[in-house]
Amino acid sequence: MKHALPVTRAQDFAAWYQAVIAEADLAEESGVRGCMVIRPWGYGIWERIQRLLDDRIKATGHENCYFPLFIPLSYFAKEAEHVEGFAKEMAVVTHHRLIGDGKGGLVPDPEAKLEEPLVVRPTSETVIGAAFARWVQSWRDLPVLINQWANVVRWEMRTRMFLRTSEFLWQEGHTAHASEAEAREETLRILELYRSFAEECLALPVVAGEKPENERFPGAVATYSIEAMMQDGKALQAGTSHFLGTNFAAAQNIRFQNAAGELELANTTSWGVSTRMIGGVIMVHGDDDGLRAPPRIAPWQVVIVPMLRDAPEDEAVIGYCRELQRALAARTAFGEPVRALLDLKPAKAAAKRWGWVKKGAPLIVEVGPRDMAGGNVSVVRRDRLYREDGKLDAQVLARDAFVEGAPALLVAIQAALFADAKARLDTAIVPVSDWAAIEAMFADGRENPGWAEISWSRPAGTTLDAVVERLKALKLTIRNAPMTPGEEVTGACVFTGEPAVERVLIARAY
Repeated sequence: MKHALPVTRAQDFAAWYQAVIAEADLAEESGVRGCMVIRPWGYGIWERIQRLLDDRIKATGHENCYFPLFIPLSYFAKEAEHVEGFAKEMAVVTHHRLIGDGKGGLVPDPEAKLEEPLVVRPTSETVIGAAFARWVQSWRDLPVLINQWANVVRWEMRTRMFLRTSEFLWQEGHTAHASEAEAREETLRILELYRSFAEECLALPVVAGEKPENERFPGAVATYSIEAMMQDGKALQAGTSHFLGTNFAAAQNIRFQNAAGELELANTTSWGVSTRMIGGVIMVHGDDDGLRAPPRIAPWQVVIVPMLRDAPEDEAVIGYCRELQRALAARTAFGEPVRALLDLKPAKAAAKRWGWVKKGAPLIVEVGPRDMAGGNVSVVRRDRLYREDGKLDAQVLARDAFVEGAPALLVAIQAALFADAKARLDTAIVPVSDWAAIEAMFADGRENPGWAEISWSRPAGTTLDAVVERLKALKLTIRNAPMTPGEEVTGACVFTGEPAVERVLIARAY
């Protein structure tokens, strides 16, 4: 069967991923290493993610604000563990002016050197901590619950669009609390918010759990993540939530007077998700014809393609399509008006149809003179593109019946995408009881091995370091310890032989 993309997942998954991004007009290279231009369809998906997630964040009592892109280097120097974790990725501004070099080029002006270097924001704990120190004086000022939508820069050595770029877009939440218990509760509340958002809006089944000590955010007491499984069996960390304890409060002097009049350090948290989620959507839902966008985050849920022939009836067909667009927009799906686009670009209908197939528009509707005459439409569901005989599955439906049923169709597509991905995740998590089984599972050349679930004694320090090195030889990492309340863990740790206290997931990852 011929597909819309020049390469299939089975042929070369990495090349297929890049092909989806290019053919679906999601993003392109920018001319700056590690940075990308996000095109309208890709940015439209990000806008949908922003809107849906922002509503959930605000519903939990958080407010949006904005902090500077440039952070004084001295702010990082106050938190040694934090700066060490990001030092190799920091972009630093040292001058504020350029001058001619006498050869037709430009160089930094030696007279314009900054008194203190400025770091281009890799994350905002330090600058926000400084603000919290100004804002928080009394227990009455707590909790502080804020979020910002911003760009950040981490100078990555190996980049891949959406998954790992030198500049990316994200939201980062930061909070301060009067007690450790309240801050821990906030950390887990956000983890659950991320889990439900990923599953309900992106149709991404994820595993929520705690990261091991070696995978913690620099300076955190505990880090939690949601992990998604890509179609090649690799893991993608799709979001993180960090309990920072009083580490940053001590460094930034975030103190408050409690009800008894005594000074205490605040407990803080931070958490974020980024445009990396779009990479996850591509690799979880995409097929050999391009992206399949979940309806909740598709910029356009229904795309109407009129089949025009430079004939007198073309205007009537366009009018019929406009009425269809208006009727769809009057319907609601997922609590919002259906987003319907009438594509009037000057191109052949077949070319436009396949363009929208590659972009992943959930419902593609073609209308020609014959459809108009019969009061019908021809509908393609993007999640079920082909019939059993390999031909395009275009169903002819009465227009009014299609309009009436379009919201339910969109809900069904969202559910089907999630169900497919959830079944893949569930069947590819394999309980493993010894190292030999891990080696066999992740042997060289084996495709889509999935994730190994093992008993774990939660080793720390040098013992954990030895485990990490052992896993590194197979290009494996510990993803997280799934949070399964009430689950009783028995047996011995695969690595230490000590009694297990939890189970962890091991996988290759992006």
